[in-house]
Amino acid sequence: MTETPAALREAHHADVSGGWLRPAVFGAMDGLVTNIALIAGVGGGGVSPRSIVLTGAAGLVAGAISMGLGEYTSVRSANEQVAAEVAKERRELERHPEAEARELAEAWVARGLSEELAHEVATTLARNPEEALRVHVREELGVNPDEQPSPWSAAVSSFLCFSIGALIPLLTYLLGFTSLWLALGVGGVGLFAAGAVVARFTNRPWWTSGTRQLLLGAAAAAATYLVGRLIGVQGGLG
Repeated sequence: MTETPAALREAHHADVSGGWLRPAVFGAMDGLVTNIALIAGVGGGGVSPRSIVLTGAAGLVAGAISMGLGEYTSVRSANEQVAAEVAKERRELERHPEAEARELAEAWVARGLSEELAHEVATTLARNPEEALRVHVREELGVNPDEQPSPWSAAVSSFLCFSIGALIPLLTYLLGFTSLWLALGVGGVGLFAAGAVVARFTNRPWWTSGTRQLLLGAAAAAATYLVGRLIGVQGGLG
């Protein structure tokens, strides 16, 4: 059976411009690690299960809001910066089209294109102002002005995924169990599963990605647990 070349298939690359995957992954991992570490810290200090649930719930709500607002502000600011640079490039193309065409041709010549062909293509492209603008922005800024990520997609995906991640280590307490180690174990399973899911988008081995996230989360939990034990013992919380 003859394989169809990837270039002839309508969509042979994943969509990397929507702006949802990075904040979703970051939100889920941050939610898991944050609440696993919080629970390990206060649990190591010897507080009651009710206090652990209160701490975890507060961490979930505060963290989810912070992540959502942070992602929205970050992505919107980046988009506004790109828009400002695009407007600047548009003005230059309107005022100095010949100079901009030469600049583009020189960039292509530096990449190995013949000087004659580079200048011919750049001059021809200059006759279509909108397409010329898109090409100049891609070449000079390294971005596609028509495919900027949505700040709302980033904010919502980050908020929801952080909330889900932060809820996982709280599940055992919400179901009536009071074992700190059981909660941390469930959180560890969540970290491994989240890492394995991420591997689907990156074509990495799922067990490698899952193990990496588990080890990182375990390191954070161990650090806060030790802090909780020290403060709990010294402060009489145990």
